[in-house]
Amino acid sequence: MRHTLPYAQPGQVIGLLGGSFDPAHEGHAHITRAALKRFELDRVWWLVSPGNPLKARGPAALPARMARARAVMQHPRVVITDIEAQLGTRYTAQTLAALHSLYPGTRFVWLMGADNLVQFHRWQDWQQIMATTPIGVLARPGQRLPARLSRAARIAQAAALPERMAPLLGQIAPPVWCFIDMPMVDASSSRIRARGEWRS
Repeated sequence: MRHTLPYAQPGQVIGLLGGSFDPAHEGHAHITRAALKRFELDRVWWLVSPGNPLKARGPAALPARMARARAVMQHPRVVITDIEAQLGTRYTAQTLAALHSLYPGTRFVWLMGADNLVQFHRWQDWQQIMATTPIGVLARPGQRLPARLSRAARIAQAAALPERMAPLLGQIAPPVWCFIDMPMVDASSSRIRARGEWRS
């Protein structure tokens, strides 16, 4: 199968939602639609990763996860891509550095659920991510308070953008991040696997 990199125009604001998507579910689709609207993004790319360095157990095969993601997220402004496998990057900071180099003039916004903000300080070169790319954080079940009190949130408090200014996130030079509250879908990849609905 021939791989191609996603297309982007200079000046576009593109949200990046990365993860193993093992499997993709309605919760991922829900926060993607919310991000498109609340941050006024032109596109969202789902970066289906080869694997998560913070997880000891590997995910299901990449083609299966890509197919599931495409089935779950059907939207004209959302692209499902395995660009990290194509670039050979393992960590988010590496991926973002490569994307900024490959797509000069395109504005990227890193998207994450509030649960990821809780452990963001454990990510490889997380402060480099914060320094180079605006970050949009979307509330997920049970994670609002822990996320707001997380180590990364405390360290980067001065760079926080008020929720009412969320549409400007992609236009502001980093470091900048914005936490938005939203109606939530309590879906979990781990629970889907535990119920035997997804074979990994």
